[in-house]
Amino acid sequence: MGRVLGIDYGARRIGLALSDPLKMIASPFKTLVNLSTNKLMVELQNIISDNEVEAIVIGIPIGMQGQDTAQTKRVRHFAETMADLGIPVSLEDERLSSVSATRALTMQKIKTGFNKAKVDRTAAAIFLQQYLDKQSR
Repeated sequence: MGRVLGIDYGARRIGLALSDPLKMIASPFKTLVNLSTNKLMVELQNIISDNEVEAIVIGIPIGMQGQDTAQTKRVRHFAETMADLGIPVSLEDERLSSVSATRALTMQKIKTGFNKAKVDRTAAAIFLQQYLDKQSR
């Protein structure tokens, strides 16, 4: 059984989360530095291969009123690039996932001020879990 990869795409950092093989539980995985599209795609292809990923969920940043933002357009373009890998790509609303991630980490007494990488991968796990929960209904 393959896994689902959650991607929190940002201009500087890419937070990643992975599901378990049964696709029931999402866990923070790692954070990549977004230096160039080519390097990023190679890293993601390696992660996909090494972890037997069979689907990708990308967090789509939608404004609080439901409107697209400049970042929404960048993420949609990134999603199109990921779709070229031949793996199904879904978009999941990521509104407030970073806020929820920061709160969850703070409750665990994990400092987040200088650890944005941990926030990014935790945010990816939050919206990946939302996606997995919807799929299991």
